[in-house]
Amino acid sequence: MLRDKEEQGRDVTGMAGRLEELPDDYQALSDLAAEIDASPVRADWPYTEPSDLAGIRAEQAPSARDSPAADSPAPGFLAAAGERARAGFLGSVAGCVLGKPVEVMPTLDELRSALERLGEWPLRDYIPAGLRTEGGFRAFHPDWPGTTRGNITRVVPDDDINYTLLGLMTLERYGAGFTKVHLRRMWLDNVALGQTWGPERAFLTRQGLAMGLDDYPVMTAEELEDLPARLNPGDELCGAMIRADAYGYACPGRPDIAAELAWRDASLTHRGNGVYGAMFAAAAISAAFTAKDPLDVFATALHYVPQRSRFFAIVSDSLALVAEAGDWLEGYRAIHGRYAQYGHCRVFQESGTLINTLRFATDVGDGICKQVSQGNDTDSYGATAGSLLGVYFGPGHLEERWTAPFGDVLHTRLAGWYENSLSAAADRVAALPARVLGPDGSPAPALP
Repeated sequence: MLRDKEEQGRDVTGMAGRLEELPDDYQALSDLAAEIDASPVRADWPYTEPSDLAGIRAEQAPSARDSPAADSPAPGFLAAAGERARAGFLGSVAGCVLGKPVEVMPTLDELRSALERLGEWPLRDYIPAGLRTEGGFRAFHPDWPGTTRGNITRVVPDDDINYTLLGLMTLERYGAGFTKVHLRRMWLDNVALGQTWGPERAFLTRQGLAMGLDDYPVMTAEELEDLPARLNPGDELCGAMIRADAYGYACPGRPDIAAELAWRDASLTHRGNGVYGAMFAAAAISAAFTAKDPLDVFATALHYVPQRSRFFAIVSDSLALVAEAGDWLEGYRAIHGRYAQYGHCRVFQESGTLINTLRFATDVGDGICKQVSQGNDTDSYGATAGSLLGVYFGPGHLEERWTAPFGDVLHTRLAGWYENSLSAAADRVAALPARVLGPDGSPAPALP
């Protein structure tokens, strides 16, 4: 937490020494943690990084703040958008499973070296089980047996897929007017503590301690608003960003609405750049429905994050680097060469590699392979890349060989998800644009 605050420009001078000198006393530790949380921003800090929606909107690009009301969609638009959303979801699932075996924070060079030993570079299919043995790759994720080539029989449970489906369930139940109170109930009813990490686990742990044995205490939106600001290490990690896909699917061509829905979700657990990553991802997926050029997808999405934030500075620079690159390897070298310190679960470099993937991909399968080959959080950003690629390219651009191994079987760790058919889940995703936006392109009112 102390490191996080220092990275966020807080004045924590002398606090590391005070931490080392603390007695073995919970209250003393709690008091110092509260002081660290409340530490002021340094006078020389060049960034402005609010977490509240009004503050974020004040820092967005003028085009995002002043965008006029959208016209009603053209006839057939929502149906076509539904098919693109379906393609995005299937691309996301394939990208997640592709990246799962190597979700051990690799670099491109590590992956390339091992794949070349097997004659598998560039990557064009699911990870071969021999990558560790014959390829000499240093480690596999514990879930690798069900996610390597020849061993895939279903979509195995994964937090990235869980979160997309949780967003889908929330929109189905409450519509675009869902609140943080609604979200809290969805989390408590559906998400297992052991399937969360970082701020998500901190959120659920606090809720469990507050509930006791029998009660279900009500929390107001205002009380929930304050939670991510206290005792929340990793509040700018990627957990909120990987929860944003459903909001992008639901809002084709309306990145303004998608970004706001993502803010509601993200700000339940994250702050600052962790929230901006989610808004960026949702806005990018939304923009991908109508964009004609891959770089325009991300230029549009950047309008919806604070323009004086670290996220904007790094990701806009990454956009420029990718625009100048001759191929995806050159784009990766430029991004990784400048931002390698932002590795696994860090939203900055990962967002740059998403830009690199969409610019140089020839179809969805090619794109998820490029994304996973760039390393870091391979399954999470394989999933986000799959969403972007599927929506951007549309139906017919993911070869059947990517989904056939699943046998139309989908497993999750969500308590309230009872649908085991992947195609049926995709049907529900495809229904989101018409369900959420309605025939006039405006979000439906909140449901009770």
